[in-house]
Amino acid sequence: MVPPARQVVQTSLGAASAYVDGCVLGHERGITIVLGHGAGRGSDCNDLVALAHALPTRGIAVVRIDQPWVVAGRKIAPRPEALDVAWVETIAELRERGLITDTLVVGGRSAGARVACRTASTVGADAVVAIAFPLTPPSTRPEDAQRRVELATASAGGSRPVLVVQGARDQFGGPPDFDDLDVGPLVIRGLPYADHSLRVPARAPVSSGEIHELLVEHVVEFSLALSDRR
Repeated sequence: MVPPARQVVQTSLGAASAYVDGCVLGHERGITIVLGHGAGRGSDCNDLVALAHALPTRGIAVVRIDQPWVVAGRKIAPRPEALDVAWVETIAELRERGLITDTLVVGGRSAGARVACRTASTVGADAVVAIAFPLTPPSTRPEDAQRRVELATASAGGSRPVLVVQGARDQFGGPPDFDDLDVGPLVIRGLPYADHSLRVPARAPVSSGEIHELLVEHVVEFSLALSDRR
């Protein structure tokens, strides 16, 4: 496996890192997926790495972004507005460098999925992939209306395709919790036995590796459908 090419991008909030997996310029399908990480760690988490390894072999380029707070070694993420600014500035610079192809899919896991949803229109995304979207915080509140707004923003009234991939045991909301959201059409895919981190119990009939393979298949199917629409 060829290691990803690391691009350092200076933003108004500090340096971000972008890891480019797969050929981008002249890519056979003309699709680039830009992925952001959650609040707990950077883009080296297992699910994003699995996508970065597998998607280029299917003709889809991947860029994983580490937010400036991760690059700087800080432990706590800044406020959502700061995350959005750094994300938008990083994608703009990647476009300037010719590292984003005609079809742009933005996404990420957990907090990174929320960033991608909030900024999809700003960066001119053609579609959104939300992995382990934290729809319902594990608190006394039954739901957080703002997170529904973020999904609605991503969907842009149903004109922008949105894929949501959730573990069946995700404590922030499983696949059924997304079925009745009035936010425009969403493509909902579940991962059996998986929790918010896409881990499965030791006695589950599927392994974490198989869960990652299923995640890859869901993202590939969604992405190739975008290619067919062009």
